[in-house]
Amino acid sequence: MSEIRIGIIGGGYMGKAHAVAMASVGAVFDTALRPRLEMICASSETSAERYRKSYGFARATADWHVLVSDQNVDAIVIASPQSTHRAIAEAAFELGKPVFCEKPLGASLEDSAAMVAAAEASGQPNMVGFNYIRTPASHYARQLIEDGAIGDITWFRGEHTEDFLADPETPANWRTDGQANGTMGDLAPHMINGALALVGPFQSILAEIETVHSTRPGGTVNNDDQGQMMVRFARGAMGHLFFSRVATGRKMGYAYEITGTKGAIRFDQEDQNALWLYRMVGPEAERGFTKILTGPAHPDYEPFCQGPGHGTGYQDQIIIEARDFLKAIETGQSVWPTFADGHEVNRIIAAAHASSSSKSWRDITSF
Repeated sequence: MSEIRIGIIGGGYMGKAHAVAMASVGAVFDTALRPRLEMICASSETSAERYRKSYGFARATADWHVLVSDQNVDAIVIASPQSTHRAIAEAAFELGKPVFCEKPLGASLEDSAAMVAAAEASGQPNMVGFNYIRTPASHYARQLIEDGAIGDITWFRGEHTEDFLADPETPANWRTDGQANGTMGDLAPHMINGALALVGPFQSILAEIETVHSTRPGGTVNNDDQGQMMVRFARGAMGHLFFSRVATGRKMGYAYEITGTKGAIRFDQEDQNALWLYRMVGPEAERGFTKILTGPAHPDYEPFCQGPGHGTGYQDQIIIEARDFLKAIETGQSVWPTFADGHEVNRIIAAAHASSSSKSWRDITSF
């Protein structure tokens, strides 16, 4: 086993998740590389020191330049706002350090293109944090599709819906300011990445994006609340995707339905340890969707628990990501999803905004 010293930029929601994952991943997956929590960076010295004590880092700083350039930091995890992603990644790659970046990759298509170029020029392992597609159930769904269990895919419906801004009396905040913080920049990337993983490349889309509540207590809303897109996939399947932060009653509505010529699959993140599978076999009277409870027979489950149906959770998804990032560093080979995969998601989002503005179908290849 070899020690690898981790620096995490951002100590909030995702910074904590990645700190916990790096502290746990060696024990869960018996990784060849064992992370050491070397340095945490936050927006002030006070908060950085608080996170250092809480998460178990050796040192803290309020300046990401200090963290990235520190000789005792071997690999970088970016869990800070989108507007900071590009500069941090470029600086890390310039110093020859591997980078894991939370989604979305940068604050714009220009940012993500530059980050991909920097990653490729450095030759360093790089990875983007799309955690929801990494549940054992969704991993198994991908296996079923690849094995031809449901035949050729003809239809895909996906959504990422939550209700944290459903109440119009919720005050304006950072989420209601700036296109990168709207639903298309915040929630949509997860399901777009999921669709790419499950069905494959997009060919063209027709999108509608809108703001439902244009004013809130304390200010106006200058980004989108919800969006939808009709999709034609490159392999021929039709599809529909919907994203919303005002979907009353939905807490973690990362859900999809996939129809094939021999069967179908259903999944809902609010019940993340179950996958529903329909196979077109046997007498018609006996056919129906079967609920599959995940267990040790499914990908990435057994390291967490040896009991079927006991389930994995949100934090476990981040630990799986940490395992893959460490493997990429160990082998020197990036693993899915790379910065290039994150840029592909941004291309589709850019096409969606253009389609919504022009009220016309747009070809993804033109972005």
